[in-house]
Amino acid sequence: MTFRGSVRERRPHRFRRGIRLHPAQAVVVGFAAAVLVGTLLLWLPPMTLEPGGTSFIDALFTSTSAVCVTGLTVVDTELHWSPLGHVVIMVLIQLGGLGIMIFASLIGLVLARKMSVRSRLNTAAEAKAVGYDDLRGLVRGIVLISFAIEGLTWMFLFPRFLFGYDYSPTDAAWHALFHSVSSFNNAGFALYTNNMMDFVADPFICLPMCAAIILGGLGFPVIMQLRKEFSRPLHWSMNTKLVLWGTVVLLVGGTAYLAIAEWNNEGTFGPLSPAAKILAAFFMSTQTRTAGFNNIDVGQMHDESWVVMDVLMFIGGGPAGTAGGIKVTTFAVLFFILLTEFRGEGAVNIFGKRLSRAVHRQAITVALVAVGAVMTAIILLMHLTKLDLDLVAFEAVSAFATVGLSTGITGDLPPSAEIILVVLMFLGRIGPLTLGSAIALRDRRILYELPKERPAVG
Repeated sequence: MTFRGSVRERRPHRFRRGIRLHPAQAVVVGFAAAVLVGTLLLWLPPMTLEPGGTSFIDALFTSTSAVCVTGLTVVDTELHWSPLGHVVIMVLIQLGGLGIMIFASLIGLVLARKMSVRSRLNTAAEAKAVGYDDLRGLVRGIVLISFAIEGLTWMFLFPRFLFGYDYSPTDAAWHALFHSVSSFNNAGFALYTNNMMDFVADPFICLPMCAAIILGGLGFPVIMQLRKEFSRPLHWSMNTKLVLWGTVVLLVGGTAYLAIAEWNNEGTFGPLSPAAKILAAFFMSTQTRTAGFNNIDVGQMHDESWVVMDVLMFIGGGPAGTAGGIKVTTFAVLFFILLTEFRGEGAVNIFGKRLSRAVHRQAITVALVAVGAVMTAIILLMHLTKLDLDLVAFEAVSAFATVGLSTGITGDLPPSAEIILVVLMFLGRIGPLTLGSAIALRDRRILYELPKERPAVG
């Protein structure tokens, strides 16, 4: 064995009064606290239209779905929750989309005009920031960009609701606001019993929502760089290039496949005009970026369409944004690792840059943990519900990837199955690596190497 020095462990620093959390732990605790507060609020009787309030499990499920910007629902969002309940859900979506640590840092900036070192570490961990030099600018930029995109989406939706559907000015403003926030944050909550099915052929509703969903799914690091260096693509980072290329390929590929597979399906695209079919295919492909709205009946889609959507949902969107899944960058890294192995090359090269070996391990870890979590959930759900594999798999992937699309079985699940989906949504939003590092009490650095040996593979 080759020793590099004495074995040493790095322990989290402690406050003089209490314990300082590791940044990854702080992210997990922050989201858990938001879910708990949201649950208690939605549990209150004034949050529902019917007297008596809602059950604790349904309140927990809805709160988790909103904070984790998923969109799965066990009750009818339009008919079950009161206007006050809708406001609480929208606020939870905004908190979950921005990020608990980012929101907390924003409050600190407003109140104290400064960020502590611990706040910088926590914010950097959630925003996937590389450096800590200008985190105040990063937080301000994220918040301003989020509100700007939501505001722009509102400006498109408001006149359409007002003049196209004869809503009152108040109703049009509220519906435009709720769906703008839900779209940019990739939440998938809608104020209609059938989600967005009434607008399946309306490009003035569907396209602004898709634009907000795609922008939110790119991730804040990509949006920030595009804002500064949009006209200088040679300066774009590997992360930005991977996210943009991956997003385009998956969106176009998903649109083409769904259009072909569902073109003559009388339960989905069949009754629509050719232009509306293309629009519906693009809208549904966009939703697999982890948004979760639906403008057709997902339960009537072909089984093969579900499988393709499972794959698209599992991949998800860009890192450090409002999207879920294993992330486009993780999938791209795995693809280039595979391509390198097929070519017999020694190093993984992407866009003229060599990929760090540490990223290899991280991508493999994220993918394997995600597959393990989803497969475990599928097995448990099948035992608890006795439903078919394709239905259960779609539900589990949708929950883990924080998508919110459903074949229609969510409201009929027993409480035990709801708890499994709650855990999946939370794990999917936090991220397998973040949750794993938060659970680990110590970050160990091994300062020695063991002899190498190669087992037979394949």
